[in-house]
Amino acid sequence: MAQRTKAKADATREALLDAAEHVFFERGVARTTLEQIARQAGMTRGAVYWHFKNKADLFHAMLSRVHMPFEELAAEIDEPDLEGSSLEAIRRVCHLALCRLEQPRQRRVLSIVLQRCEFFSDIDPLAMQDRLAEESLQALHQRFAQASDRGQLAAGITPEIASHLLHATLGGLLNHWLRRPQEYSLYAKGSDMVDTLLELLSSSPLERE
Repeated sequence: MAQRTKAKADATREALLDAAEHVFFERGVARTTLEQIARQAGMTRGAVYWHFKNKADLFHAMLSRVHMPFEELAAEIDEPDLEGSSLEAIRRVCHLALCRLEQPRQRRVLSIVLQRCEFFSDIDPLAMQDRLAEESLQALHQRFAQASDRGQLAAGITPEIASHLLHATLGGLLNHWLRRPQEYSLYAKGSDMVDTLLELLSSSPLERE
């Protein structure tokens, strides 16, 4: 009985997060009410408050469903042949992330965070974007530092320069793609850009699949 009750509660929570994702995407975060989210999910506001303290709590829970820390993606690859090639590990993690970001849920949430999120209550979009950017930069810097220690970066390229170049390239691509997602594949174009940039940063040609 307890197991069925928990499963039902988990399903209700996921349904509310799905509803919030769709309404936030359509209306923007500040203009969305908990009543609208509850109605979208076919529930009452009481159900929302049972699972979430407020709209900010619900928003951050929605974001956590698509959060993809670099090291978690790297762990999914988990291939022995990457042991000595930090640049190849970066390349494959970027490819995996770009593939995931093209999926409907990830695209909607990314669009909400970057384009449809205003300052509201406990939600500070600039601080949130800065935090996510810093997390990404730190992970890239760590991997590029490993590449530098192994002599894999081209002369004059520091881990800081390399991480900022890749981060800026991906950030610009994402913002452009979110405005015109029907025009091209994020994975296809992004993978080509990542591969080209890493070739320019590398001290020797990368061995691609």
